[in-house]
Amino acid sequence: MSRPGSLPTARISAGELFEQQHERLGLRWVAGHAGAARYLEAVESRDRRPSLAGYLNTIYPNKVQILGTEELAWLDELDSRQRWETIERLMRSRPLAMVISRDRDCPPDLAAAADESGTALWTSRLRGHELLNHLQYRLARALAPRVTLHGVFMEIYSIGVLITGDAGSGKSELALELISRGHRLVADDAPEFTQIAPDVLDGRCPELLRDLLEVRGLGVLDIRQMFGDTAVKPHKYLRLVIHLQRVDDPAAMPPGDDLQRLTGDNRVRRVLDLDVPMTTLPVMPGRNLAVLAEAATRLHSLRSKGQDPATAFIARHSNFLERGDG
Repeated sequence: MSRPGSLPTARISAGELFEQQHERLGLRWVAGHAGAARYLEAVESRDRRPSLAGYLNTIYPNKVQILGTEELAWLDELDSRQRWETIERLMRSRPLAMVISRDRDCPPDLAAAADESGTALWTSRLRGHELLNHLQYRLARALAPRVTLHGVFMEIYSIGVLITGDAGSGKSELALELISRGHRLVADDAPEFTQIAPDVLDGRCPELLRDLLEVRGLGVLDIRQMFGDTAVKPHKYLRLVIHLQRVDDPAAMPPGDDLQRLTGDNRVRRVLDLDVPMTTLPVMPGRNLAVLAEAATRLHSLRSKGQDPATAFIARHSNFLERGDG
């Protein structure tokens, strides 16, 4: 199976955007068919301006320019020279596409400029604000930063958990045990994570690996066929990483400090622009990793609600010592 690494830079072409959204937005391609291959890359969308989609803007031209009643009326108010200079400046900015809302007639000079410059020009039955909201969301998602990580991505108690560890640490065996206990598989080996919001990482499975889990000695298993539709999930937000650390000689394992014994081995793992909580579980004979993974997930859920048993115990112990000193 594949190995972890960065995905190619996200990009989308005008033709791809039209194919994906023409039914939902009622799009018709009226001019500039040569612009189908023009594309927008993720690196172009990181600046605050221009926006991915917006109403007609000649100062900071949006990547998708939307023309509604007001924008077309403003163009009509310009004299012939100003109008042509404005249209020419818009085409020089090389937008991904231009969209006229509510199926208004396309001005002939705008269509001619689109054909000449190879700029996709569409009309839509929707109103401008509907186009704006939908296109902003779809473009932001299509161009969001993304990465592939090595591990098994699971839904445990409705929380997205990535199980990581070195080869032979038992990731797949743990995932299989969790599935048999009623939890769900999202992706094995190479889950893809997309940062769809400043604090949200959405993980999903590559199409090639969908529903599959590789277990040493058994080979590739089709989880959907073996356990049913409820045993798999198409995507989930990543909230916790559980890292399996092999311990070949438990007697040689360092004891760790007293505070870590109370709080557990909790750190963070940087994924794109987010720090994701990470719990490390030592892998040793006799340990029930499925129970420990479930407990780690429940503990994360409590901590996310502001309830930390270790902190409560330390405070209780401090109060006990203060009363004893008194």
